[in-house]
Amino acid sequence: QVQLVESGGGLVQAGGSLRLSCAVSGRSFWWYDMGWFRQAPGKEREFVAGISRSGSSTYYTDSVKDRFTIARDNAKNTVYLQMNSLKPEDTAVYYCAAGSVRGTEWDPADFGSWGQGTQVTVSS
Repeated sequence: QVQLVESGGGLVQAGGSLRLSCAVSGRSFWWYDMGWFRQAPGKEREFVAGISRSGSSTYYTDSVKDRFTIARDNAKNTVYLQMNSLKPEDTAVYYCAAGSVRGTEWDPADFGSWGQGTQVTVSS
């Protein structure tokens, strides 16, 4: 098991940027695929971005491609989500998660460790 702590959320105007960080402690960080998910009020939790154990492969949901960038620093046990050109529809609680992706989809069920979440609010 690992422990995850997100930071960097906040209130930003549409078109602005935020950088989320997720600090991971516990078992070997490099062993895990890392993902960012989000959940808006009244909606299911959805995949946003993911990065493989080595960092060589990244994945994004279509709505954030070319705006968000996921990265990891295995020396610092940290994963980041750089969010640019933010839109009001990006408003949600963002969660960092550690797991092992078994198929081609980044399914929340494959992630056994989750952070507490950080609120991102984008005003129009």
